[in-house]
Amino acid sequence: MVDEKLTIFLESMIEAEKAIVKSVEESLEELGNYAVEAALKGISLDSMKHAMLYGSALAILTETRTPLDETQLERQRDLVERHITMEGRVIARLEEMIPRVENEKVSFILETIIADERRHHKVLLNVQELLVRGETVTEEDWWDAVWGDVPGLWA
Repeated sequence: MVDEKLTIFLESMIEAEKAIVKSVEESLEELGNYAVEAALKGISLDSMKHAMLYGSALAILTETRTPLDETQLERQRDLVERHITMEGRVIARLEEMIPRVENEKVSFILETIIADERRHHKVLLNVQELLVRGETVTEEDWWDAVWGDVPGLWA
C-alpha cells in the first residue's frame, strides 16, 4: 500500500526544487560576480538533482519495476565503475593540490569541490552496492524460476 502522505510530500518537494531552479536561473544574468554565479548555479544543479531523486523515490513507491537482466546489469556496472574511477582520480588530484594553494578564496573553492567529489564517490559506491544489485535477475535466476521445480532436471 502506498503512503498517501509520503506521495504528496514527494510531489510537493519536486515542485519546490523546480521553483528553486527557476528562481536561480532567472537571476543569474544580473549578478556580475562569477563566484556568486557559480555557487548559485551549483545550488540550481543540486536542486535539479534533488527533483530527480524525489521523482525516483516516488517511482519506487508507485511503479512496478522490471528487474534488470544481465546485459543491463553489466552496462550499469561498467558505467558506475568508470565513474567511481574518474571521481577517485579527481579526488586524488585535489588532495595533492589543496595543501599547496595559498589563496584563501581559491582554497575554499577547491575544498568545496573536493567535498562534493567525496560525496559523489560515496553515492556511486552505494549505487554499485545497493541499487544495482538489489534489482538484478540473472539468466540463472530466470532459469531456476522457470525450470527449478521440474522433476529429474537436476538429478
